[in-house]
Amino acid sequence: MQPEDGLPQRDAADPRPLVGEPLCLDLLNTRWAEDGVPRDLLDSADGLAVWLRSAGLDGRAAADRATLDAALRTRDVLLALVDGGPSPEAVDALNHVLERGALHYRFGSGGPENHPRTDDPAWLPSWLAAADYLRLVAESPDRVKACAHPNCVLHFHDTTKNGTRRWCSMAVCGNRAKAARHYERAKTER
Repeated sequence: MQPEDGLPQRDAADPRPLVGEPLCLDLLNTRWAEDGVPRDLLDSADGLAVWLRSAGLDGRAAADRATLDAALRTRDVLLALVDGGPSPEAVDALNHVLERGALHYRFGSGGPENHPRTDDPAWLPSWLAAADYLRLVAESPDRVKACAHPNCVLHFHDTTKNGTRRWCSMAVCGNRAKAARHYERAKTER
């Protein structure tokens, strides 16, 4: 969307139904379905700008073609790992992203600090998402989940006490599933 001055609109609200997940899942959730129609926030540099701002990375990476290409490649790798498991190809692809950067440690005025650095600034958001995936897998791989609703493509980190969360959102997908079960029961009883 272009305003009257012809400059790209960079202050658009994040339209995604699920935000605030860990960075690797937040990158995956730049794809979603709305009323059965696939949507993709990363279909343009403007959408990338929305995601970078939502993820708190807008001051650290440019919303340009190089950053968008890196984010799309990394999202595909993460999707393959989360939905398909650690195939040799997906593992190699993730390691390729991770090789693009490193965490550098320093002792600052407030104590220990770490600073991620990448060989190309366009890869910083992707490297951070890949490193975040490693963190989640190391801490609790069984808590990285896809929504149980068959028409939903969103992913979430299950932070419930017993680890039994099934839906990206109980208000949306959970209610849809309950309504469908109720409809089927009512239809069978007739």
